[in-house]
Amino acid sequence: MAVSAPTHAQLIQASWARCREYGLTPQNTPDFDQLSGTHLGELLERQQVLLRTTRDEVMPQFSHLLGNSSYLIMLSDEQGRLLDTWGTRRFIDPHQQHGFVAGARWLEQGVGTNAIGTALACAQAVHVGQDEHFLKLNRYMASAAAPLIDAERRLIGVLDVSSDSYLPASQTLGLVRMMSQSLENRLIMARYAGHCRQLSFNSGSNNLDSQWAGLLLFDDLGRILAANRRADSLLGQSPLQQRLEQVFQTPLTELLKHAPGEPFAVQVTGRNRFHCLLHEPLQRPAPFAVKPPAHEGDPRIGKALQQAGLLLEKDIPVLIQGETGVGKEVFVNALHAASSRRHQPLIAVNCASIPAELVESELFGYEKGAFTGAHHKGNPGLIRKADHGIVFLDEIGDMPLSTQARLLRFLQQRSIQPLGSGEPVAVDIRVVSAIHQDLPALVRQGRFRQDLYYRIAGMSLTLPPLRERSDRLALIRQIHQQHRAPDAPGQLDSNILQHLLQHPWPGNLRQLSSTLQVALALADGQPIAVEHLPDSFLAETVAPPCVGRNAAEEDLSLRLRTLNGNVSALARDLGISRTTLYKRLRDQGQIVG
Repeated sequence: MAVSAPTHAQLIQASWARCREYGLTPQNTPDFDQLSGTHLGELLERQQVLLRTTRDEVMPQFSHLLGNSSYLIMLSDEQGRLLDTWGTRRFIDPHQQHGFVAGARWLEQGVGTNAIGTALACAQAVHVGQDEHFLKLNRYMASAAAPLIDAERRLIGVLDVSSDSYLPASQTLGLVRMMSQSLENRLIMARYAGHCRQLSFNSGSNNLDSQWAGLLLFDDLGRILAANRRADSLLGQSPLQQRLEQVFQTPLTELLKHAPGEPFAVQVTGRNRFHCLLHEPLQRPAPFAVKPPAHEGDPRIGKALQQAGLLLEKDIPVLIQGETGVGKEVFVNALHAASSRRHQPLIAVNCASIPAELVESELFGYEKGAFTGAHHKGNPGLIRKADHGIVFLDEIGDMPLSTQARLLRFLQQRSIQPLGSGEPVAVDIRVVSAIHQDLPALVRQGRFRQDLYYRIAGMSLTLPPLRERSDRLALIRQIHQQHRAPDAPGQLDSNILQHLLQHPWPGNLRQLSSTLQVALALADGQPIAVEHLPDSFLAETVAPPCVGRNAAEEDLSLRLRTLNGNVSALARDLGISRTTLYKRLRDQGQIVG
């Protein structure tokens, strides 16, 4: 006998019971456990695909529904950490503004019953009315949230719609479900773009292009590589790992005879007919982190990219070194986008984030039943997923010694043997590794195999830290433009620029990105001032900002070139008189006489 899903009232009652078990009372102040500084930067960098897909693809799709409302859209990761928000903030309690910026955590343990935390706890979409919040201080808003699931059916985040108005719960819940389904679909398509075909299907022919259609992605042999949850629901089971002609009672050749964009009907095993639509083959977009350069970058970066590209094409492994946050992943994304393998997968593996006991199974895969707790369908492994593409082994110094031995064997033989399988599988990949530690020192200490070191370091490239980059002024402006809202001031105040230019940036580009995001959030549409800069940033400043010789000279010379030598325009930009500017330029030797 099927167990019925809990009612809305039961979900809220269960959440309140959990809150009491956590020791909360309705009088508690919400504890958002705010992340800041380097930790926040690391979070945002890890979630860049989810963030940018939401911001650049999903939010514009629903702008017509949100434009005339008082909604606030919130996106969190799978731990309830807020990544970004869109929409109005007018209804937020002034004392709780810090809970609506990136890094705030919305779990029930600290914030009580709330849409994000409760959706995570009960693993389903939920609406939380104003008086249904456990903490009284949260009862000024009503929210709905839906969990986000990736192609492997793993929880990756939560999308939330909040408001202070008394909108019908069904309307808000319907909106967040629609947005989350659209986001999941786009993430699946982006993941498999470039090496598969796409088919949508539904019970009717008039909504085949909507987010509510079933979505199947399959290869040239008809093997279904990915599907959305709507496909599971329509078919009554997950179609993953099946062949298209098993699901639809039609040979693959017959299905592919239909022109893309031309609806057709098929019979489904054990079900009625469905209407289907083939789409043009998905093209793999350029990696999210890569954008056409908006400025002439540091020549050392360009040289390193050119060298690494030449080596990669000749199957010579590249080792990238550099401090935490210098942009190693951004560099690898650019390398992949410029390579002959740009239409094949780029699989990034953070060796430091995978538990030691799971590294081998995650990298090399396993067959079904290989060990207790193994997925019943097995796992191909990350290296096999990178077949014909590039695998990026980040923080390789944290790889366990036992796994290093298996990786060495793979690099020598170019085939892997999944756990529980007796048959080796040939894999064609290029390998790029990265580390922020001193890898030769780890070799001397016996923590890293010397033979593996020579195998992965065909050439070692070091990326310069932000404080040493010649283009840091342009980088500051470029990252500010990337993160600012369209209606926020377009230029940074010269005083703020001096703070940013003179900072030592121990967290490099990652810290710069998170600092500007926090400052923009706190400025809330106004020009960024010193009080908007994070305390951790100000604490790291080695000296009070001044017009330092190197920073000022670099600033003025670059800006003057950007303005084609127009001194009047530069004076207006700096907010000083032309006489003062001429004096500075003469003092710096840029004007004679």
